Amino acid sequence: MTAPLRLRSPLRGRSQVRNSPADRVPSHGTDLGASSHAIDLVPVDDEGRSGRYTLISLLRPEPADAFAGFGRDVLAPIAGVVRSVHDGEDDHPARRGLPSVGYALTQAQRLREGWPALAGNHVILETQHEGGAAFVALCHLQRGSITAREGEQVSAGEQIARCGNSGNSTEPHVHLQAMDAPDPARARAVPIWFPGGVPRNGELLEGSGPDPL
Repeated sequence: MTAPLRLRSPLRGRSQVRNSPADRVPSHGTDLGASSHAIDLVPVDDEGRSGRYTLISLLRPEPADAFAGFGRDVLAPIAGVVRSVHDGEDDHPARRGLPSVGYALTQAQRLREGWPALAGNHVILETQHEGGAAFVALCHLQRGSITAREGEQVSAGEQIARCGNSGNSTEPHVHLQAMDAPDPARARAVPIWFPGGVPRNGELLEGSGPDPL
């Protein structure tokens, strides 16, 4: 089995873990798109909330910018070279309660449209792992926020984008996964690891700035 790729949190500040491979593999219920060891990180406020629940939350979509995560700094979780960048997808409204049920019914269409429809705006980094290469994808980024450029070397902890709600996302968060090839349709998942281990669903992960020189 491939050794886990050691990463740091890609979000500045605190985030809550969802769909963790510490709870189950495949973490998202499928091996498609090399996502079996993927993890979702939802930025939260000082009280541990991603957004305030109101009656509106249960009945209709909410603006993405009403959530703690929208616009939060996204950092490179490991040093590497920017292999690919995709931008231009809209940040759509967030959906909780009943709106999330209707949104789930449209997922089959996004699956047919392929990786960009699922990942939304995203960056893929190439890094060294076990004498070869591994590729780390950060997805659902805010439209127009990506500062990383293809071919550029980035340091661990360097800001490369902001958190958004593009692609297959019900509220602002970052989907993080590692794989053994740059094309998710042809890649196999690579397990990931964080300092202290892989957090379970509901646990909090702390992010920080760049590594010291």
